Amino acid sequence: MGTVLYDETYGVIVAGGGVSGCAAALAAARNGASVLVVERDGYLGGTLTGCGVGPMMTFHAGEKQVIRGIMEELVQELVRRGYSTGHVPDTKQYTSTITPFDSEGLKLVLDEKLRSAGVKVLFHTFLGAVETADGEVSSLTLCNKDGLNRVSAKVYIDATGDGDVAAWAGAPMTKGRPEDGAAQPMTMKMKYCGVDTARLKAYVLSHPERFGKLAPHFALFERDIPFDLEGFDEEFRRSKEEGKLSIRRENVLMFGTGRPGEYILNTTRIVGCDATDAWSLSDAELEGRRQCAELDAFLREHVPGFETAMVEFTGPTVGVRGSRQLVGRHVLTAEDILTRRTFPDTIAHSGYPIDIHNPSGEGTASTFMSEPGTYYSIPYSVMVCDALRNLLVTGRCVSATFEAQAAIRTTPTVGALGQAAGTAAALAAAGGGDVRTVDIPTLRAALSRQGAWLEEA
Repeated sequence: MGTVLYDETYGVIVAGGGVSGCAAALAAARNGASVLVVERDGYLGGTLTGCGVGPMMTFHAGEKQVIRGIMEELVQELVRRGYSTGHVPDTKQYTSTITPFDSEGLKLVLDEKLRSAGVKVLFHTFLGAVETADGEVSSLTLCNKDGLNRVSAKVYIDATGDGDVAAWAGAPMTKGRPEDGAAQPMTMKMKYCGVDTARLKAYVLSHPERFGKLAPHFALFERDIPFDLEGFDEEFRRSKEEGKLSIRRENVLMFGTGRPGEYILNTTRIVGCDATDAWSLSDAELEGRRQCAELDAFLREHVPGFETAMVEFTGPTVGVRGSRQLVGRHVLTAEDILTRRTFPDTIAHSGYPIDIHNPSGEGTASTFMSEPGTYYSIPYSVMVCDALRNLLVTGRCVSATFEAQAAIRTTPTVGALGQAAGTAAALAAAGGGDVRTVDIPTLRAALSRQGAWLEEA
């Protein structure tokens, strides 16, 4: 089995089994390519299963669902099997909807979807090197229990999140914000079970003056849906002044998973670490767990409903918002997003706002569309660079400025990008292998047949 796996030349190799990589693999296989996914962990799902990220935000722009296709297929399967409530209103109304889910259920659904499509998956496998020749990627060196082995494909998809394949192949890349290279802070997530939801909700509803941003949406809190909550600003400030908290943000942010009494805390803030540096990434894991211990003590003392709750896990891997970005044929900008620029090679839409967590510490800057309920377009050219004929980049490391990346980095959007990347890779693999010459009308038609929504903005 191992010999066949390494000796075979695939139509498409996907580096990274996160949501974007899985969507790419499914799309490539369903369009006729033989596909191998290389994943460092022992399960698929990326940040949703390996970092505790949740819920998925957002499939909608106002009332309109702008992300469909493979991502919606996954949601419907999760709902069918009791692993998700489906799309529900965002009780904070930061976005119009959120999509809570059970991460263990998502692992199973992704396993089954990829297996049924004929995709081969190699777990516990790291990328060790990228070999290039004559303007294309020729092979990847993998490191796992079999030692070092090379695998080859006609087309490669970088879904690593950090742009590892692209960077190591010599593609032009940027990192962080242009003035100093600093990335958005990382976050170590915490997941709790046994939270007294009724007590927590009652406290919020009975103290509208403490939750000013949420008060206009209290009618949503009264519904029987998973809710997200941001607040306890005064307690947070006081605890920092007293030296009990060192987390460089302003308040508590939590999300219900849809399971009774289960919440994800998105509150730690790890500043000054680099996800592309092994030592720095290791430091981020240590700092994340330290902050989680502080946060746990804070929650039990100050947040009603958490007094006897149990920590299910921290992490298990620190969450990274951004690192390297491809410099592709088009660099998506904040202006593209906010002016709703249209592109002849549009392959996805999104309604998520520009959401920048301050790389230097406190503060989160959000910029919303000027017209509520509108959405923006993302072109195929953010996944392609002229330097490498057979490489596509998908996920949060596509070609975008620091500000634009802060809008397109969330799961539904990168899943839509993955579906486009996989479809384009299959089309290229069936021909000469050049992703730069994929026929855009053919690509868009194939995406539409697979349920993707590509109406012009």
